[in-house]
Amino acid sequence: MCYTVFSISYFETNVKEAFPIKALVLSCNTGEGHNAAARAVYEKLKSRHVHCEFVDALSLAGERTSKVVSSCYVGSTRLPGIFRFLYAAGTAISNNRHKSPVYFMNRLYRQEIDTYLSQHQFDVVITSHLFAAEVLTSLKAEGRLRVKTVAIATDYTCIPFWEETQLDRYILPHRDLLDEFEKKGLPKEKLIPLGIPVRDCFSQHVERSFARHTLHLRQEGPIYLLMSGSMGFGKLGELTAAILRRHGERVTVVILCGNNDSLIDRLKNQFASCPHVRVQPFTPQVSLYMDAADVLFSKPGGLTSTEAAVKQIPLIHTSPIPGCETKNARFFSERGMSFYDESIERQLDFAQLVTTDPDVRRRMQQAQRAHTNVHAAGQICDLAAALIE
Repeated sequence: MCYTVFSISYFETNVKEAFPIKALVLSCNTGEGHNAAARAVYEKLKSRHVHCEFVDALSLAGERTSKVVSSCYVGSTRLPGIFRFLYAAGTAISNNRHKSPVYFMNRLYRQEIDTYLSQHQFDVVITSHLFAAEVLTSLKAEGRLRVKTVAIATDYTCIPFWEETQLDRYILPHRDLLDEFEKKGLPKEKLIPLGIPVRDCFSQHVERSFARHTLHLRQEGPIYLLMSGSMGFGKLGELTAAILRRHGERVTVVILCGNNDSLIDRLKNQFASCPHVRVQPFTPQVSLYMDAADVLFSKPGGLTSTEAAVKQIPLIHTSPIPGCETKNARFFSERGMSFYDESIERQLDFAQLVTTDPDVRRRMQQAQRAHTNVHAAGQICDLAAALIE
């Protein structure tokens, strides 16, 4: 995959010594994927001794606003029919000539964002979320935006309303998305296909036996890793039961449930008598669990899918949240980076194939290497520095 590459040595020497920049990394509390992408860039900036801050944009309008918006978003995604309708409606009205209700909603806290930017005198703002991009656009329209801006798209499609934003650069997950974003109305010269940034740990590989030992997992037999996203989506109970029916105790099943407490309790009760099923709440050790596992079943979130591809773990995409995740799954499967089917039995067939056929597994890993950029976080930092020059 071909990327525009910016000089790391320039960033680490000229920028830091000549004019120490101040960077703000903005995310929104509507799912861990946006936060993880933003944090990957934030951690890279910190490693280069850049003065930067990581902030939930909605929290600047008040913690209550952040929680209300996050709860509304999460609630809609847990009702697939409603979310499918909202996504379709957004796609239908999305254009670059008229502002959407999403834009006007985010204008409501533009004064708080403007005050924060002015007080801290940032040079550049990097955001991984549409909401933050919308409020920055509203400040620009009023002539109040005095910083350079970079947006990071975290899905393998142009989600509704990106085209009504007006930032300096847009980081796309893949070069094959350039035409789609341009056709939606975003200026071609602002589109940079560097890839979705992930933390360094996902590009590093720990010996499987060591990872299993560290996580107190048994050494023998395959491990099936199931991920539901930070909010706990998907038919994890049904999938786990199907795995046990097919493989019995020969397979260890690890379920990463995110922050969904009710799901955690339900799964622990359902599999209380199954010693080789681990129900794991939110954990910072996702990378290590991937190192320990033979195959990953995951809903097709853009960030988790990219982390898996960078880690080069065989990936089976499960039922998506309708809309952007459907397109993520299609994007990955069409390029050989994952297998995708909403049928649980087909998912198990795919898992058996990638765990028993070295050639199938190798081809998927080759595709994953070809279509991801492990250096995305660092290159986004370089781009931000170049904008300020």
